[in-house]
Amino acid sequence: MEPAIVLSISVAVVVVAITGLSIYTSFGPPSKQLNDPFDDHED
Repeated sequence: MEPAIVLSISVAVVVVAITGLSIYTSFGPPSKQLNDPFDDHED
């Protein structure tokens, strides 16, 4: 295969993996441990 095709597929896989991980962290079970800094500073 062409090196450019391999590089393009590799970059696409990395982008999809990072996107999936960030969505899982934001909306999945790990999101219970996240805190909102704006709620911590009430006026």
